[in-house]
Amino acid sequence: MNSVKIEGLRKKYGNVNALDGLDMIVESGSVFGFLGPNGAGKTTTLRILAGLAQADSGSIFFGGQNISKSGSEQKSRLGYLPEEPAFYAWMSPREYLDYVGKIFKLEGKERRLRVDQLLEQSGLKEASKRHIGGFSRGMRQRLGIAQALMNHPSILLLDEPVSALDPAGRKEVLEMIEGLSSECTVIMSSHILADVERVCDTVGIIHNGKLITQAKKQELLDHYAIPALEITTGNGSAALMPEWKQRLEKLSGVTGVTVEGYRFHLAVKDVHAAQQEIMQDALNHNVTFEKLEVVKPSLEDIFMQLTGSQK
Repeated sequence: MNSVKIEGLRKKYGNVNALDGLDMIVESGSVFGFLGPNGAGKTTTLRILAGLAQADSGSIFFGGQNISKSGSEQKSRLGYLPEEPAFYAWMSPREYLDYVGKIFKLEGKERRLRVDQLLEQSGLKEASKRHIGGFSRGMRQRLGIAQALMNHPSILLLDEPVSALDPAGRKEVLEMIEGLSSECTVIMSSHILADVERVCDTVGIIHNGKLITQAKKQELLDHYAIPALEITTGNGSAALMPEWKQRLEKLSGVTGVTVEGYRFHLAVKDVHAAQQEIMQDALNHNVTFEKLEVVKPSLEDIFMQLTGSQK
């Protein structure tokens, strides 16, 4: 069953087409990774779904019901976490969640029970009486997800929920998100593709306001299964890496380059052709490396291949 269906969604800001006829389907119970370059239309889409912005045209269906003109229907079914959530720093998480429960008109006993459930679920039970102002970013994000779950939403919208977190905070928030599919449908926008690959079962990629592909994560990896290349340079080439990265990005057979430690990871159009280009460039510029090998593609490789974000 479709939890969310979007048809022909358009939104313009001045002369900029933020959304240009977006069509998208999110199945019930899925954790949907919504990917795209900066400015592709991810946040605009989530804000329209949340009822915080109005589309110029198009239709939105929740569970088969057209809610494009029904703001109250959106609020009763949705939970929403913006990219930069704001809290009352002087409140404790228990006080804050109780306040949110009152906004949703939950009665006293039901509200207190729900607050206890969410404090437990978010891992904030032991910090329930501390001031939010002293929380880490990861703790605040978990609290943000907890408040978005207050009204038992069937659809949860998360806008870049881990983008500003350190590795420990990201791990905590991602673990919380992983456990949500049994409660609701999750739509999570992110530019950290490894995180989407970890927690999402379905992926949609938006570019220039249009959805360019959507599929189950594994189907996407299988369909675009052009292998990638990995180059291990070793300590001796450290000084040459920034300059070589720039040259590698300009090779016709390479669609994207990322660097981790002493390794280059390259998304390519054709493995054999890219290998020849790389070897020739290394020979021309006296670059030595320890290993050049073919590796399986990641979601990031596919993203760069489809959007050309590195070229």
